[in-house]
Amino acid sequence: MSDTKVILYVAMSLDGYIARPDGSVDWLMDVEGDGGDNGYAAFYQDIGSVVMGRDTYEAVLTLAEDFMYADRPTYVMSRSKQAPAPHVEFTDEPVEQLIARLKASTPGHIWIVGGGKLVQSVLEQYLLDEIEVAIIPKILGEGIPLFPKGTVPSRWKTIETKTLGQIIAIRYEAEQLQA
Repeated sequence: MSDTKVILYVAMSLDGYIARPDGSVDWLMDVEGDGGDNGYAAFYQDIGSVVMGRDTYEAVLTLAEDFMYADRPTYVMSRSKQAPAPHVEFTDEPVEQLIARLKASTPGHIWIVGGGKLVQSVLEQYLLDEIEVAIIPKILGEGIPLFPKGTVPSRWKTIETKTLGQIIAIRYEAEQLQA
């Protein structure tokens, strides 16, 4: 049995959005955190692979000149054919098969970066072990929700809370994957 965990690690607005309606995450850039990296390096050191949806991948590409996850195997879930890209494997493999393959072959935890459709799919398959949400003290009013309408009900146990400047980070573990 693998000790690998599947972890959703994400920032969310006070009103539950992970991005603006156009996918932009510019609202994250001016938040006063802990003065450092808000715990990101400690989280990332235990990550063995990164999984995200295509829309999230497109948003990530706008955040930095170099691909942020080039040092980890990165899988982008996409139903449409994509041109090859450095440091990324595009896949239409069912998420449960991809996760099983990564657990068997990759040391370290599996980071579900987003977006909402991928999160919903991982929850529907009962694959998520932990959720860490950084709550950003902003109300967007509209956008892409962390948990889209129709997400399968589940219950989570709070295992850690941290205050990082103006950010509140809450870590949960799956308690009962059917509410």
